[in-house]
Amino acid sequence: CITVSVYVFFGSLTGLGFCYSITKGPENATVLAGSEARFNCTVSAGWRILIWLSKGNPVLTVLSSQGSVETTERFTSHNYTSGDQFTSELIIQDTQLSDSGRIECSIQQPSDNNFAFLSVQVNGSLLIKNSTLTVRENQTIEIVCEALGWAPAPDITWMRNDSLVDKSSYVTQQSPGSHGLHNSLSTLTLTPRDTEVLTCLADIEALPSPQNATVTLIFDNSATENDYSEDNRSTWVIVLAVVLSFLGIVLLIVIIVVVVRCCLKRRESTYENEIR
Repeated sequence: CITVSVYVFFGSLTGLGFCYSITKGPENATVLAGSEARFNCTVSAGWRILIWLSKGNPVLTVLSSQGSVETTERFTSHNYTSGDQFTSELIIQDTQLSDSGRIECSIQQPSDNNFAFLSVQVNGSLLIKNSTLTVRENQTIEIVCEALGWAPAPDITWMRNDSLVDKSSYVTQQSPGSHGLHNSLSTLTLTPRDTEVLTCLADIEALPSPQNATVTLIFDNSATENDYSEDNRSTWVIVLAVVLSFLGIVLLIVIIVVVVRCCLKRRESTYENEIR
């Protein structure tokens, strides 16, 4: 058996000759910030003290003689006994991004497989500014999807109706945010040919399903007809202006001819009167 070595302040609880070990250590966990994280550590009979450490700092102690010694409300435990084995379950309440790191189960003697890693992830916001957009035929548009305040940076994909969009159709840029968080900006470029729904998906490991934001593209078939009507109306206006101008000139000529003829007749009448 391996001689037991303990911390000074627990030295009175153990001695030489104890033969026990960790039979199953904790396993890696990935959780969302604000949720619980749980780790199990199973030891064989004969144990005296079990210490849980987070990133090298003791957070909870379990004594075989009196059970768990909890020093903070965020780190608690449940204990189980099955046959000659004892299992301590560490429960971390309201996990925070700063909790990410190594979680260790120690029985104060060398043992394999006695630590795991906790990864706390943050589910941020996802936004497409416009919920609906009206597009014309042959119009190329850009749809921008913003993912703000994530940890780690999310994996962003796009769907067009019910089909995944090829990655060559969009570009995603990542940038650091505040407090260790990450932002992403994804821009999708396309030329719609019909009314359709576009969905931006953001995913991280801790999410049970990706977060999504959607936009509905309304294809306006009347746009071309309206353009034709506008052009046709403009043409008629031009033609009407030309016709009215021509009629005005003709009318002016007629008026001049009438005036001239009247003047000539008046002169002829005056001359005849003088002759008489």
